Amino acid sequence: MSDDTPRLDRIESNLSHLERQFEELNQVVIGQARIIARLQKEHATVSTAVQTMEIDRISANNTKPPHYQ
Repeated sequence: MSDDTPRLDRIESNLSHLERQFEELNQVVIGQARIIARLQKEHATVSTAVQTMEIDRISANNTKPPHYQ
């Protein structure tokens, strides 16, 4: 049974490294999710602003003929 001890120690060590790596990767994913959420909000804001500017531009170029005023 003492032959299994080094093997078991190696397995436990590898598991410990994998758990730490898993936690590090999880933190990266959480950070990326926050960045993506912020970028989505910014995109929506910019998209709305561009649409408003486009509508204003079209409205400014669409003058009514004199007989409609």
